[in-house]
Amino acid sequence: MKPQLSIASISPAMKMADLLDLSFSVLGVFSRFGMSFGFGEATVKEVCDAVGVDPETFLIICKVYAFDGYRPSKEQMENACLEDIVRYLRLSHTYYMESVVPELAQALETMIAPCEEMRKKIIWKFFTDYKEELARHFEYEEKTVFPYVEAMIDSREREPYSIGEYEKNHSNVEEKLDDLKKLIFMYMPPQCSHPDAFQVLFYISCLESDLERHTFIENSILVPVVSKMEDEDREPRGEGGELSAREKEILVSVAKGMLNKEIADQYNISIYTVISHRKNITRKTGIKTVAGLTVYAILNNLIDMNMVE
Repeated sequence: MKPQLSIASISPAMKMADLLDLSFSVLGVFSRFGMSFGFGEATVKEVCDAVGVDPETFLIICKVYAFDGYRPSKEQMENACLEDIVRYLRLSHTYYMESVVPELAQALETMIAPCEEMRKKIIWKFFTDYKEELARHFEYEEKTVFPYVEAMIDSREREPYSIGEYEKNHSNVEEKLDDLKKLIFMYMPPQCSHPDAFQVLFYISCLESDLERHTFIENSILVPVVSKMEDEDREPRGEGGELSAREKEILVSVAKGMLNKEIADQYNISIYTVISHRKNITRKTGIKTVAGLTVYAILNNLIDMNMVE
């Protein structure tokens, strides 16, 4: 019997195949990031690099799924790649609405098929109401929350909003799902077969467990990090001023088309620190776009025109 992996033993240098010893649920993380099986001897870092995912952020998500009660440290959250967090949440939405919910719908339809028409309609309406609520919840995140976070990451102008509004309006999409599970488990119509009901309960439990972790990633990682970024934005600072030596280095990297993660790796700093430097550069120069900052860098002899793609 293989020894259970501990949180401390999990690192980007370990073999990707060994992560399967954590929990069956991490398979969902693999698939949503587009990681094909057949890892062989490849490490977590090698597989993540191949699909363009930050390995440390990938491991944080895997730990959320594998360890009940796991909570990343403040340092881990600040070093996490917010782009990959948002990417994962978006991919989860697709997985729920295009895979799990349709499978649950089909199983539920089979289960209630023998029921009298009125009872069938009541159960089906309860489910469709939940499905619509879930879709509205995801649409709000896709159209409002995620674009706001991405604009903040890229230091772009964004719509008036605060991540606190998301916290206040973050509906608990698990409650109605739990009610559906109880209604079936405790008050299942006698006409329904137990194997069909078991199939429905299996899909509900899988969705319920995954949504719980999905919500944890939003509430305990995404929201606190974005909230801290907002707090720093609100701090009073003088306009203008000379760029520091490090800010000039970051500006040159931005002008070269490097991503935040690439800049962080080059200077051995956190992605959070890169974002903070970019905010300072925008504040001091008054220029918000990458194209504008590139021209600024050229005009101020920070970069040669031939170095820009």
